[in-house]
Amino acid sequence: WVGGTSLLTLYEALVGPFSAAPIAFLGGITMPQFSFFMIFWLIQVLVLIKGIESIRIVEKYSAPILIGLSTALLIWAFWRANGIGPMLSATSQFGPGGAKEGQFMKVFLPSVTANVGFWSTLSLNIPDFTRYAKSQKAQLTGQAIGLPVFMALFSFLGVAVTSATTVIFGQVISDPVEVVSRIQGLTPTVLSLIGLMLATISTNIAANVVAPANALVNLAPRKVSFTKGAFITALLGIVTQPWRLLSSTEGYIFTWLIGYSALLGPIAGIIIADYFLVRDRTLDIDALYSTSGSYWYSNGYHFKAFLAMAIGVLPSLPGFINMAIPSVAVPKFFQTLYSCAWFVGFGVSIFAYLALTRE
Repeated sequence: WVGGTSLLTLYEALVGPFSAAPIAFLGGITMPQFSFFMIFWLIQVLVLIKGIESIRIVEKYSAPILIGLSTALLIWAFWRANGIGPMLSATSQFGPGGAKEGQFMKVFLPSVTANVGFWSTLSLNIPDFTRYAKSQKAQLTGQAIGLPVFMALFSFLGVAVTSATTVIFGQVISDPVEVVSRIQGLTPTVLSLIGLMLATISTNIAANVVAPANALVNLAPRKVSFTKGAFITALLGIVTQPWRLLSSTEGYIFTWLIGYSALLGPIAGIIIADYFLVRDRTLDIDALYSTSGSYWYSNGYHFKAFLAMAIGVLPSLPGFINMAIPSVAVPKFFQTLYSCAWFVGFGVSIFAYLALTRE
């Protein structure tokens, strides 16, 4: 959706703005918005049907371009805001006299949980990428440098540029598409939008397509190839209507991100408990590929793991229901648990799994 919006903004910068009314059955977006979303969707599908090698090439060449363009955006914000001081001068809304005075922890805890949940998807499925590493050292180095370092830098860039918009434009603008569309000069705007589209393609394919495509392959390896799995995932991307998810900050963070973090936390806890505590980091490689080995469990399903997952999800369920359906009231205790859903699920599922599998 972000990529489609960037493509539409690029078109309007070059040709001129569209004038179209929102369409109700599309969730309140206009036909041009939907059309450019589908065009961008198709671009990604063309990359996916070429297989994992085409994805590797996209990631390889887009990374240095993104680093360069991101650095340029930070320099632009520094220049327009007249220095790092004014650039970071926006006062906290949580401070004395601020609009959200005294509400820091109320916002901080669910925000941390939402971010952990956001990255938990890729963390759980990182073997989809590390399996192609040449050595254990190579994958350790790649993850240690590529993820924490660059994500910290990109996070700072996002915060710094957003803070600078209060000085440059007189208002806080967190939407990257809107920020780059306001850069003076056609060439900088076009380059920034192209960079944003590259970022969307590389991130979306790596973080949101590879893992579910492989999951679908594992469900039916004789019927579903990686390309088919990727295409099914792409179709699901349309069905979920991402513009609805992003239409509300509260809905996106507090319902969607924290909601699925309540599922991913228990999964992570079970994986950690099983590998480190139950099996003591010892795997039977042959049994992993056998229908009669120790990992086959009950016809391929580990029901104790499913039960441990359900137990891990339960504490966060009342808070999720309250967030999704505000008219359903729940005690404050469950709302607090839900704000830490990933961490609660992670811890509870570890103890539940160990108790269920103890011999």
